[in-house]
Amino acid sequence: MAQPTDLDLYERIRQKDKEALEVLYDRYEKLLYSFAYRMMKDSQAAEEVMQDVFMKLWRGKGAGQYVSGRGKFSSWLLTITRNASIDLIRKKKVQEVEWDQRDSVHEDLPGVEQEIEDKEERNQLRRAVHTLPDEQQRMICLFYFQGMSQREIAEKCDIPLGTVKGRVRLALKKLREHLEKEGGIVYER
Repeated sequence: MAQPTDLDLYERIRQKDKEALEVLYDRYEKLLYSFAYRMMKDSQAAEEVMQDVFMKLWRGKGAGQYVSGRGKFSSWLLTITRNASIDLIRKKKVQEVEWDQRDSVHEDLPGVEQEIEDKEERNQLRRAVHTLPDEQQRMICLFYFQGMSQREIAEKCDIPLGTVKGRVRLALKKLREHLEKEGGIVYER
């Protein structure tokens, strides 16, 4: 039996099909978690972002609607994850809660297996990014890992906005191809 496409699952989720949400979650949890972790550098925050993304999908609020003609579903999910990460970063900066030493005693730390898996995914992503030309690497780092907007990147690098958009788009295409070839991340066709 053929695997349902991301679009099929998305439409079923909009009809409140829990099974479709579970399938989509299984398909993208590692990608979204590792992406959020790279931005947040905090496993609990990355988990919170990932859960927020899937809750937005389920509720149909806060994520907008996916339009297949505008790009791949996976890219849309990564954009939602990026925005949720930035929102959480901003929220944490505003709160600036003091760390209480006794809280660390009760903190749940990820297991060794999870840490190894996370490290493997980070290494795979790092290797994929290093296959890109320098200017594309810089765009990806500024856009996804430092949370800058494309307009901010254009101003910082003193290049046209269209050039930034083109480099990001091309870099994402090359990353997707590299990761699919490595067999680490599955994308819909």
